Amino acid sequence: MTSIVPVVLLAFLSLGADAVRYTNYYGRNAYYGRNLYEHGRSISDNTVTCGPHTCGVGAHCIHGSVRPVCACLPGYSGDPLLQCIRIECVDNSECRSHQTCVNQHCVNPCEGTCGVNANCDVRNHVPVCTCPAGYTGNPFSSCRIADPEEACHPSPCGPNTKCHVANNQAICTCLPGYRGSPLTGCRHECESDGECGAQQSCRDFKCTSPCSDCGVNADCETVAAHRAICKCPRGYFGDPYRICTPECSSDGECPSYKPACVYNACINPCTNACGVNADCNLRGLTPVCSCPRNMTGDPFTFCRPFEARDLCEPNPCGTNAKCTPGHDRTGAERPVCTCPSGYIGNALVACDKGECELDAQCPDHLACVGYQCVDPCLGNTQCGSGAVCMARRHLAVCTCPSGRNGDALVNCYESRSEAASTRYYRYKRNGNFTEPEPQTPSVVAEVASVVAEAPATEEKTEEKKE
Repeated sequence: MTSIVPVVLLAFLSLGADAVRYTNYYGRNAYYGRNLYEHGRSISDNTVTCGPHTCGVGAHCIHGSVRPVCACLPGYSGDPLLQCIRIECVDNSECRSHQTCVNQHCVNPCEGTCGVNANCDVRNHVPVCTCPAGYTGNPFSSCRIADPEEACHPSPCGPNTKCHVANNQAICTCLPGYRGSPLTGCRHECESDGECGAQQSCRDFKCTSPCSDCGVNADCETVAAHRAICKCPRGYFGDPYRICTPECSSDGECPSYKPACVYNACINPCTNACGVNADCNLRGLTPVCSCPRNMTGDPFTFCRPFEARDLCEPNPCGTNAKCTPGHDRTGAERPVCTCPSGYIGNALVACDKGECELDAQCPDHLACVGYQCVDPCLGNTQCGSGAVCMARRHLAVCTCPSGRNGDALVNCYESRSEAASTRYYRYKRNGNFTEPEPQTPSVVAEVASVVAEAPATEEKTEEKKE
């Protein structure tokens, strides 16, 4: 009884999840809804519980979601409400190897299975009937004493065969030199070549390869129409159906135009060693391939005439530099190295990525000159004497300071007038300036405000320069 308790607990735990799912079995519109006790419990819900007589004998009871649940214990079958009977077996694997599962019981399968005088052995639950030693017949009906030669008299074999008894069984075999089915009759393997395959010939009533017809050192290349096609191997000469002898055994036995002895044959190592249009020269017996002086390419595949593009393949210029075919001062072709757009440096050594290509890539007070962001005022050397240079919108803006007048690009001189004369100049990469732009009242006012905002230290600096 104690062994049933873990089984009952296991069944209860395994049914716990099913009990939970059972509460949600009914549809959305059913009376119970999601909670079986949504509208309260009935009187019977509190009185119907698992008791000693709720389920049948051999069954166990657990509390379900709404009512007790009865089920046969593991290893039992039947009606859980009436009686569960212990199952001895369900299949043969639950019985011993010499028994078979019949109607849920382990029984001896040999009872009434084999014939008279027969032996019965159970192998892996299966009855096996055999006649004892010295007996023959059908073990499932009757076994009788056997005659050792009885199986071969009369002989069950065909013509040109031999019959002998082994293990009370007649064994038929073809006589030597014969082949075929010993039960229907044996015959010679062949009597003509036509009875053999195309790659064989009939020799001594047997189908064999005719390659034995080839001579000493000869190769049997193939067989056609039941005859061998013989050939002397490379480097050998002679009659392939008699004997083949080598052309050479060392380099010294070869002539100068075929100086190498390879596989017993004299050859020229340059033959088919180099590519198209290539030159081949022997260094000892080693072929050396090269393209002619007026050609280029891979001497092992193809040589072609030089072209201008070959000057830049491979690129002889520095890192990131661009190579283009060109000419030197004498007109001779040579590669020309240049830095690509956006790069600066020595094209023969290396080209580095420039800081900028457009003014917009620099801060407002710098201009893109030679792919570098520089001050367009260039140390205040862009303006005239006594003028002040300020960088704005990537331009050098020259203005005469307060108390001075004149052309800011040429000279600013002292004046009583408070008006400031201003000109805008855009710095160009060649060091020149653009023509002065016409001044408008708005521009003059803007420059005046800029000059007024300039630090006092700049004014002192300008005064020192004067």
